[in-house]
Amino acid sequence: METLFKASIRFRPRLLDSLKNYRAQDFGADVGAGLTVGVVALSLAMALGIASGSTPAAGIYTAIVAGFLISALGGSKVQIGGPTAAFIPVVVMVASQYGLANLLICTLLAGAMLFVMGLARMGTMIKFIPFPVTAGFTAGIAVVIFSTQVKDFLGLDLKTNPGEFMERLRLLGAALPTFNGTSVALACGSLALIKLWPARIGRRLPGSIVAVVLGTIGVAAFNLNVTTIGGTFGADAIPRSLPMPHAPELHFESFAAFWGQLQNLIRPAFTIALLAAIESLLCAVVADGMIDDRHDSNQELMAQGLANIGSALFGGLPATGAIARTATNIRSGARTPVAGLVHSLTLLAIILTAAPLAHHIPLATLSAVLVNVALNMGEWHNFKRALRWPRSDAAVFLATFLLTVIFDITLAVEVGVGLAAFLFIHRVAETTRITGTDTALYDEGPVGAADAASAQNLPPGVIVYSVFGAFLFGAADKLETALQRGQQEPEVLILRMRQVLAIDATGLQALEDFARRFRARGRHLVLCGPHSQPLVAMERGGFLDWVGRDNICADVAESIQRALILSAKKQDGDRATGKI
Repeated sequence: METLFKASIRFRPRLLDSLKNYRAQDFGADVGAGLTVGVVALSLAMALGIASGSTPAAGIYTAIVAGFLISALGGSKVQIGGPTAAFIPVVVMVASQYGLANLLICTLLAGAMLFVMGLARMGTMIKFIPFPVTAGFTAGIAVVIFSTQVKDFLGLDLKTNPGEFMERLRLLGAALPTFNGTSVALACGSLALIKLWPARIGRRLPGSIVAVVLGTIGVAAFNLNVTTIGGTFGADAIPRSLPMPHAPELHFESFAAFWGQLQNLIRPAFTIALLAAIESLLCAVVADGMIDDRHDSNQELMAQGLANIGSALFGGLPATGAIARTATNIRSGARTPVAGLVHSLTLLAIILTAAPLAHHIPLATLSAVLVNVALNMGEWHNFKRALRWPRSDAAVFLATFLLTVIFDITLAVEVGVGLAAFLFIHRVAETTRITGTDTALYDEGPVGAADAASAQNLPPGVIVYSVFGAFLFGAADKLETALQRGQQEPEVLILRMRQVLAIDATGLQALEDFARRFRARGRHLVLCGPHSQPLVAMERGGFLDWVGRDNICADVAESIQRALILSAKKQDGDRATGKI
């Protein structure tokens, strides 16, 4: 037991393995890549902090603290962590409804959930979330991000940018006459530069950095009438040091009030944890493909959990693996997690030395950076592809997309996953077939051929039905329907289960209910050739003892022999009671 417990809590960051045989050449490559991706992360971190309803400093703190912890403790060699656009809808919603202090609590809760998920070795389970769900909320997130950037892109005179989508649209529409032509021109120019920046140069010097630098120089040199970071958040918008870690300040009149608020934060915290898990593991898979490696998904989840806890303690935002920054890291020559550590230290050095320069950064340029992110992450081709998908998948995709945009991503993920699970169960149940003694449907091979031959010579009062597929809740109803359609009420029903690979508790209960009704009519049920998983489930559920272990047979021939014995016993009983 102790050995199993130790195995279940294996905690081994990839950094430890990477430092074995670490060479000077590796360090040089990692430092170069870390410096490059650190500069790339600067503008994104500030933009994401502002878009999340917080401050640019919060975004930078997240990139430094969470990025460092993800690289130091994670299960991927070259993944870069930090704030990402995926969190913007849920972060804006939590911040607007419950305040920034409760957002920190929400991030702490999400970090704890992520760590427990990794501890429980649930890393591989995240992969089972259906593609229509992830595609739907990804496109929805892109639309929400775009809507949050309209205010700064157009330079609107709008004091608030509410978290509710429809209310945001209403306020944006009312504020359209206040647009700032200079902001529009600067934002459009920045977006055009980012889009047209040569890819070969962008690997080392991204267009977003060039746009931010040129925009800042333009504002400072020509005194452009646009909103800047300093004008919005004050002269100390980017502090010159990291704050001391501290727990979120709680202001509640009673424990009952605190508990009530905590319950409100559980759902968005779970959404943050789920998004962080999905995006970080997807990012790790992409990184694996680029460097021919294999990440440890459970270690990655534990690191993501600790990173989110650390980010919240420093006043940061939720964090996860960032695909664009990870790709930049790899293309820049990164070899180990040391590059991710250098990326965080680079950001720290920037705020220690160059924080005052951020005063003139225009919000219009930062909004252009995030508009570009939204356009790239939307994967808009999926709307065209959905026309060719099964209708149920298309419905899940559109429902998740609309719920993300109109309501919130928490509800969208819950409904999307629930719909997908229901449709999956429905499809599996629909694939279950129950047929009579059509020997053409028997599986190939010696066993199937022998069963088919035996099924052609059934004694009177005995029939064979074969089940193909998983035996779930709808299968028992199909069995009764098949018997009624055939107008058959045999003395002994042989249920051939060789092609049943799985049975769940619902299917087992349905089978037991059918067998009980069948026995109440004086009939007998014999199971033929059940596979290992159904057999184990029947054993654990007590069904084998209830139906009688003698009524579990290996093949059709043995089942027929058992049927003859049951028929003989029934005839003896009828004679004894005077029925015949």
